[in-house]
Amino acid sequence: MLQEERLIRINALLATFTRISSERIALDLDVSRETVRRDVLELEARGKLRRVHGGVVATSTEPEAPFAVRMRVNAREKQAIAKAAFRLLSPGQTLFLDAGSTTGILADALASMTGLTVITNAVNIASRLSGPRGGRSTGNDAILLGGRIDPEVNATYGDLTVNEIRRYQADLALLSPVGLNAQQGATSYEHHEAAVAQAMAKQARQVVILADYSKIGLASRVCYAEAGDMDTVVTNRQAEDHAELHALRRCGVEVLLA
Repeated sequence: MLQEERLIRINALLATFTRISSERIALDLDVSRETVRRDVLELEARGKLRRVHGGVVATSTEPEAPFAVRMRVNAREKQAIAKAAFRLLSPGQTLFLDAGSTTGILADALASMTGLTVITNAVNIASRLSGPRGGRSTGNDAILLGGRIDPEVNATYGDLTVNEIRRYQADLALLSPVGLNAQQGATSYEHHEAAVAQAMAKQARQVVILADYSKIGLASRVCYAEAGDMDTVVTNRQAEDHAELHALRRCGVEVLLA
């Protein structure tokens, strides 16, 4: 794991727990205490945390790196998740996709399938699925939801977006959270992103959560799908023995490892 990926992970832990021990960081990242010490010093220099006895406390509430950076973090793991999620789909289905780094990667795979109707608030996903591929149309119908534009994520949001979602019924909602655990469910940091994901989940027959291993066990500010609302979680084999996955299975959630 590259240092920048570790720093993002530590920031995400601090957004959830505010105070965290060095031992927990080392265990969660599967790195040595010396590596944790170097990363903590770097984040302290950036003003993101303050060292205390046995661990660190947050000095910044920023939960995530910019979207362009998140697209590169754990890219290989997200590719594996997209490949596994693709096998759940069939031509002719109607899908909801929210604006996330993993759903964005999934959109590339969906372009190789035909006959899909994809409803999304992500401008990049709608463009990939509606534009030509290899000199010809993808054969899919992409519907971009209206609403206000979030320039950071390049996606629509707000009451208009949520109201448009309620006009549709989908076979599956494929959603990418900030954090996932059995108690808080699938969570996002931004209220407007959670509102879009929640509306998609309610209008879909099945809810599929796409969460790379670094998100398992974390919780952010706003829940948009409780464990009982989820049908399937697709994550990486690195999280196979994580207690939260066992807890989700006990809630009746199918867990697919990529």
